[in-house]
Amino acid sequence: MIERLRELIRDPERVVTGEIEDKYLTDQLGRLKGTARALVFPISTEEVAAVMKLAWEERVPVTPRGAGTNLVGSTVPQGDGIILDLSRMNRILEVDGETFTATIEPGVVLQDFQAHVESLGLFYPPDPGEKTATIGGNISTNAGGMRAVKYGVTRDYVRGLELVLADGRVITVGSKNVKDASGLALKQLFIGAEGTLGVITKCILKLIPKPETSLSVLVPYGGLRSGIASVIEIIKANANPTAIEFIERSVVELGERFTGVTFPCPQAKAYILLTFDGPRELVASSVERVKAVTGRTGALDFIELSDPALSADIWRVRGCLVKAVEAYSEQEPVDLVVPINRSAEFIEFVHDTEARTDMQMVAFGHAGDGNVHLCIVRGSRSDADWQRELTQNMFTLYNKAYALGGLTSGEHGIGIAKRPYFLANTPGENLDVMRSLKDALDPRHILNDHISYLK
Repeated sequence: MIERLRELIRDPERVVTGEIEDKYLTDQLGRLKGTARALVFPISTEEVAAVMKLAWEERVPVTPRGAGTNLVGSTVPQGDGIILDLSRMNRILEVDGETFTATIEPGVVLQDFQAHVESLGLFYPPDPGEKTATIGGNISTNAGGMRAVKYGVTRDYVRGLELVLADGRVITVGSKNVKDASGLALKQLFIGAEGTLGVITKCILKLIPKPETSLSVLVPYGGLRSGIASVIEIIKANANPTAIEFIERSVVELGERFTGVTFPCPQAKAYILLTFDGPRELVASSVERVKAVTGRTGALDFIELSDPALSADIWRVRGCLVKAVEAYSEQEPVDLVVPINRSAEFIEFVHDTEARTDMQMVAFGHAGDGNVHLCIVRGSRSDADWQRELTQNMFTLYNKAYALGGLTSGEHGIGIAKRPYFLANTPGENLDVMRSLKDALDPRHILNDHISYLK
């Protein structure tokens, strides 16, 4: 296989065998380490197709990856296969201002793409927390982020995809067109599929005009329940916030220690952090409307973050919470989702579970869409105790989330880490349909099959 790979890709620096760096054998957390026989850096669709055709013929497993920022082990290879690193396919091929689309390669980094289109007066709304992720990776996990409450998630901005299937065939699904009732919506199968059905080689993305202005607001509350209850009222008020985040005071303190930033109103027990964007007059009226709502729902204050430095500091604390936890203990990240009106109930259940098990559980997340982020903290537990107690508590939390109408993942995906919880709570009929699609598109099960719930 290696000799044939080198014939397909003549550049010796883009086919690595022997000792492969650890960073290509794991994900961002670095706790799971896989194995592979070769690491390949393709730079064209033709090269990806040739590598996949070879892998198909020799029945060799393939693990696609981008920047490797995944948190659930989706980029961890297993077996004697190929790691297909798409990070060098990183060209912005076209920004079409007349159709409000961009055509790019999958290795384009999110923050670079957003900066580029904004310099042209355009806007790409999906905004997951990890800005160094690639767009291909975002599509493969249907990444969400803080702006989802107003703008939706990555899926809502994918107009079309060029894909290499498991046997090396190249197909294009979707287009620049806004509407499409032309047969099955094939592109939707590949968005969020974590590289199990095909390899993305080009992306056609929807853009919108860049908002005129943006303003964030911090609203402290005396308790979490009253804070999250206000979210429903804010949404009902039709103020259309871009983001609605919740953070408990105990979690803010971790971020303060990590960043050196001090939050206003330290006597609060919880905070709601909002952003508004659009025309200046509309933003101003929306802020006033929400101020009236929060005044009726028991807010301790209403702090407009009009100072750009203060706003950046507040959002920096929100953005660093996972790293703040990691700074003092290993933790297991969770990104389950529940209906927005059950968020407070679920987080109270988390606190009860934390008290009962003596395992610290740090909660924060996207209050506007019910996406609850948890850090389950290891502390001083031994390896055996950590694995046993973590598994027990994770099943407890996921079972509760499903009982409330929730789901395993809002934006991180399933990967290796969340597979048992997904399987335990997903109806068998649903799994049968998913597995039938996998068998149809990858009957030899060579694409990311080891992480898959599709076998």
